[in-house]
Amino acid sequence: MTPPVRDDLLDQASADAQDADARNRFVVDLEGYEGPLHLLLDLARRQKVDLRRISILELADQYLAFVRDVQDRRMDLAADYLLMAAWLAYLKSRLLLPEKVEDEAEGMGGGEGMAQRLAFRLARLAAMREAASDLFQGRLDGRDVFARGDPQVPNVVRTSVWTTSFYDLMKAFGDINGRKVRRRAHQVRRQPVLPLEAARRRLAAILPELDDWTTVEAIRTRVEAGPEAPVRSVVASVFSAALDLTRERALELRQDAPYRDLYLRRIRSAEAPTEDTG
Repeated sequence: MTPPVRDDLLDQASADAQDADARNRFVVDLEGYEGPLHLLLDLARRQKVDLRRISILELADQYLAFVRDVQDRRMDLAADYLLMAAWLAYLKSRLLLPEKVEDEAEGMGGGEGMAQRLAFRLARLAAMREAASDLFQGRLDGRDVFARGDPQVPNVVRTSVWTTSFYDLMKAFGDINGRKVRRRAHQVRRQPVLPLEAARRRLAAILPELDDWTTVEAIRTRVEAGPEAPVRSVVASVFSAALDLTRERALELRQDAPYRDLYLRRIRSAEAPTEDTG
């Protein structure tokens, strides 16, 4: 049989459990602060006074108490929070101690000047955070408002209005027919040239006179080709006739250099080779 439990022990255990829960529920969320200056700003706002008239001593005491409480709970703090704590402790000592004559002479301002600069930094941080909050309270692009998509191409409807008369149409049709090229029968025109047979006969006729080297151009002027025959045709016919006579061993040709004049002369009967009858 179990002994009865005393009521006072139950009450004491319940009270201890409630105290433990209360202690465990106190969580310091340092991730919610952007730095030690932000933490100071939050502590200053809890005083519900103007930042320009804030009590720097009271603010330093609150910050140091906060740091001690965190350290008592065996929580690690970043170095910048500890540095701010050391600086506030130094500021508190400067505010409590009388001002030095050397500091006033050097223009440092002592503890009061440091406190004013800290209050100014807190006020500036508060103004920046309020401005950022006002910006995000407005309508944001991509969340509240959205840009218009691709521009819509207007549909253009064209209506033609004809003002041409029947006379204009008939005149245009007549102009088109007038510009047409009528087909004509092909007519072959006679080309005034010197035939090869005629050039051969005339060259053979003056062959006895060609004892010395004579240019083809000089022979062309001696060949009667008529006024209608072009010069190129006469030269080509004379040259072709000279090649035929050269092949028959009646003439010989000579050219000193490429693109120079062609010379020809007859082969004398004594120099001409005899035909092989065997």
